Amino acid sequence: MPKPPLEKLFYSSLVTEHIVPKGRDFAFKRWHTRLVDIAKHYDGFLRCDLCPPLRCKDPVVKWYYIIHFDSPEHLAQWMKSSDRKQLLELGQEIFAAYRFKSFTTGLEGWFSMQSGTSENQGLGPPRWKQILSVVLGLYPVVMVQTILFSALRIMQSWSLASSMIVNNLISSVILSLFVMPFVSQRLRFWLQPAYLPISRKTNLIGTVIVFMSLGLMVLVFTGIVKLIK
Repeated sequence: MPKPPLEKLFYSSLVTEHIVPKGRDFAFKRWHTRLVDIAKHYDGFLRCDLCPPLRCKDPVVKWYYIIHFDSPEHLAQWMKSSDRKQLLELGQEIFAAYRFKSFTTGLEGWFSMQSGTSENQGLGPPRWKQILSVVLGLYPVVMVQTILFSALRIMQSWSLASSMIVNNLISSVILSLFVMPFVSQRLRFWLQPAYLPISRKTNLIGTVIVFMSLGLMVLVFTGIVKLIK
């Protein structure tokens, strides 16, 4: 008896987290029931598992469900469907944010803190905080790299295009693996998701820390450059 193709042995699944304000549990469960009823009419639907809610210290509840289809193609059809889009738009009145991870669809990775009609609209930290955090991490990496490479005369004879791509690769690796995790950890109190309340005092303290750190680094690197020259 021939064995089924390997990909047919596994479900294609979508794990979704919804951030629901306390007191809206019943409304969310009704919304979820409607979602399942509609998903059942799509080709390849297998089942949908609703997990027990996670009660958070903040005034929110996290609900998780896992929807299973028999193939990546059928799951992708559901994810791209107008029915699902309309359900998510209707759910805006119930949940504050959502994020999801798909498996065996090619859409790997969390689409963090999603909300609104567009699944690319984030509810992570405000963009201005993200920009300042990246500048805080990137500035010392680029300065150290520039000063070091210049002093050691590394890639001096290379073309601008060639040296730039190598520099960017090195900077990106250092930033992603070492610097940004450090920055994010130290600024966690300030880099709160947008749906969580944060006091003006905390916002001010975090902003002052970032600008003071940048200013201090400017003074330090200015002094180093003068010494080298």
